[in-house]
Amino acid sequence: MRKEQISPEISKLRWGTVELSGGQRYKDVKLYPGGSREWDWNETGTSHVPGIQPADVGELLEHNAEVVILSKGINQRLQVKSETERMLQNNGVEYHILQSEKAVDKYNELRKDRPVGALIHSTC
Repeated sequence: MRKEQISPEISKLRWGTVELSGGQRYKDVKLYPGGSREWDWNETGTSHVPGIQPADVGELLEHNAEVVILSKGINQRLQVKSETERMLQNNGVEYHILQSEKAVDKYNELRKDRPVGALIHSTC
C-alpha cells in the first residue's frame, strides 16, 4: 500500500483519550487513510441517541476508506442510525460496529493491509 492509503495506528485507548502512535491525542477521533482529526459531534448533530450520522461516515469515504469501523463507546451507549448503515450498504462498504476496545483492535488489525476509516468514541 502507498503511504497515503495507510491509516494511522492507535497506540492506546483509555477513558477519554485515544492516542495514536505518532503522539496525537483525541477524545473522539476520525481516522482515515492518510490522516486523522478530532471527531466533533457538533458538526453533524451526533449524540448517543440517535447515534452516528451518515455525514460522520461520509468524510471517511471521501478519504477512500474501503472498510469502516464504528465504535459504540466503552459502555456501548453510542448508537448508529439505520440511515448510516444503509448508506454503507448501498455503497458496498464493509463495516463493523463494535464496542470501543474491540473496534480499536479490529481497526489496528485491518489497517495493515487495507485502507480503513474509523470513528472511535473514548467514553460511554
